[in-house]
Amino acid sequence: MLTKILDQIAATARAAVPPEFGQDVEKNVRAVLDNTFQRLRLVTREEFEVQQAVLQRTRELVERLERQVAELEGQTKSSKPPKPPLAP
Repeated sequence: MLTKILDQIAATARAAVPPEFGQDVEKNVRAVLDNTFQRLRLVTREEFEVQQAVLQRTRELVERLERQVAELEGQTKSSKPPKPPLAP
């Protein structure tokens, strides 16, 4: 998809200048955009979706562990005998 967008931008730039400069302008615009996107370190849609799935699984695991901890804390509180009051 990014390639398609770059193609459209480069073609628009090429069409905006006289024909004798079109090929050079398109090449230079593409080089500048490629360089800019590389420096931004953008991820592909596929990489984003993979990380989104990992995050979802991690959230589910954390929620499950929180429920287990709460359950264990409840069991611990109910099984401990009350502490005797401190003598003055």
